[in-house]
Amino acid sequence: METSIKPNNMHIGRKIGRIRELRGMKQDALATELGISQQTVSKIEQSEKIEDALLEQIAKVLGLPSEGIKNFSEEAVFNIIGNTFTENSSNNNNYLCSINPLDKVIELYERLLQSEREKIELLKTTKP
Repeated sequence: METSIKPNNMHIGRKIGRIRELRGMKQDALATELGISQQTVSKIEQSEKIEDALLEQIAKVLGLPSEGIKNFSEEAVFNIIGNTFTENSSNNNNYLCSINPLDKVIELYERLLQSEREKIELLKTTKP
């Protein structure tokens, strides 16, 4: 029994669906932006080929050129993420704080203290 499996790299609909998911966009949102129904978006994502004009519209909504969709490779995305993300903690927030919050609190306290001192001096000099 011989099965005909087509390579994933030629299926434009799947690429559109994956890019949409990576962008955190629902089918409904893409449908609204394109002025079509969610069911139509679902059919597009199941289609192996898509007209160039429609691909251009979809690419514009997704914020990339149509060539970006045609050349999309999930493997490349994971390689980029793997090569640029170096934090090995289990928290993985991708948040590296460059300021010390305690320093900011102390700075604020010192400014408030200085302001109060100036008020006291002003009150001392204005008393009859």
